[in-house]
Amino acid sequence: MGLDITVLIADPSWLARVPPRERLPRLREAWYADETGLWDHDAPVVEGGWVWPQGSDGAFFAVYEFLHTLGSFKAHFWAGQRWERVRDHADPLLRDALDALLSGLFWDGPDGEAQHTDTAFFGEAGHGVLLARSPEGVRELASAWDRALPHLGRMREPYAEHAAVPDGWVGDFDAFTDLLTQWGHVLTEAVRRGWCVVGLSE
Repeated sequence: MGLDITVLIADPSWLARVPPRERLPRLREAWYADETGLWDHDAPVVEGGWVWPQGSDGAFFAVYEFLHTLGSFKAHFWAGQRWERVRDHADPLLRDALDALLSGLFWDGPDGEAQHTDTAFFGEAGHGVLLARSPEGVRELASAWDRALPHLGRMREPYAEHAAVPDGWVGDFDAFTDLLTQWGHVLTEAVRRGWCVVGLSE
């Protein structure tokens, strides 16, 4: 599990200038472009975890840098594994909300068949696409986060008993909730703007 992940939010009207199958490549190219992306150009603006690129396309997307993950997908993968170990011991309302949230982002779901791409907007995901959510999909995930948040504290003891792994990725309840809260920041900002959320790997 040596994947990295770069989580971006992007303006759907900018992406929609090209056909669905070209939208993720458009975002990837803008992210890397010398004149518009994050590399070999004016220093990006960093604000509260967000990296806002400069250049002509800089107003149309941003990158969120997760704390304590070093850009690795491992934290997200293991959050899904920890959830599998504790979900049967969670409050039913919390279980339903976190099932919806995590299976929409990075967890394979209780049946192992969760889909992480809104194909109507993005087409079929290609290599290196870990998730791709349209504004509608983002709103649904943000709603799931809003439902989960008031109940998260109830999971501290079950997490400690069934899912905690000393020195492991997302090894305790605080690390789990910290990662989820950062995803909440991503979803909230994307909803505020009416933007997409995309996770890319190289």
